[in-house]
Amino acid sequence: MVEGARLEIAYTETYREFESLPLRQQIMALLMSEDDHRTRHRVIANILECIRNDRTIKLPPFDRLRDRPSDLFALQSVGLEPNDFGGKMGDFRFQFEGEDDLLHLFVVRNNGAEIAVSDAQQVCGNLLPGVAPALIWLKPGVYSHHFYVGHDELIATITLGEEPSTL
Repeated sequence: MVEGARLEIAYTETYREFESLPLRQQIMALLMSEDDHRTRHRVIANILECIRNDRTIKLPPFDRLRDRPSDLFALQSVGLEPNDFGGKMGDFRFQFEGEDDLLHLFVVRNNGAEIAVSDAQQVCGNLLPGVAPALIWLKPGVYSHHFYVGHDELIATITLGEEPSTL
């Protein structure tokens, strides 16, 4: 009997967490600068256009002059240059690419330092509001964290919102 009560309490706490998801997303969106909003709008618009037109979302072309490969970790220097599917958000850099029917997002720190999972999740949440966290697969790392979401889920749930007025 006691075990069942514990399960019910755990379920209630989980349910409350789930219920507060829209509120948490609104709070995270408020923490974004106007530049962050502009970057998100541009990148998500490009992604949605590619998905709708069945075009592959590719990493930026490799540039030996700009690339700064890491001896220890891959993908830390990808997307340093401005491109259609990546950008900066505060102290973080993000890059999207298409993988079959999945969209891959990776998040790193601008300075290449270690990054907490919670920081990367906040960037992901800011980029993909409306997409339920249960539909986003996380592959954590030390210097980068990787998120995967189905193209169909993205089309069904993502919203661009209004473009910032100061463009």
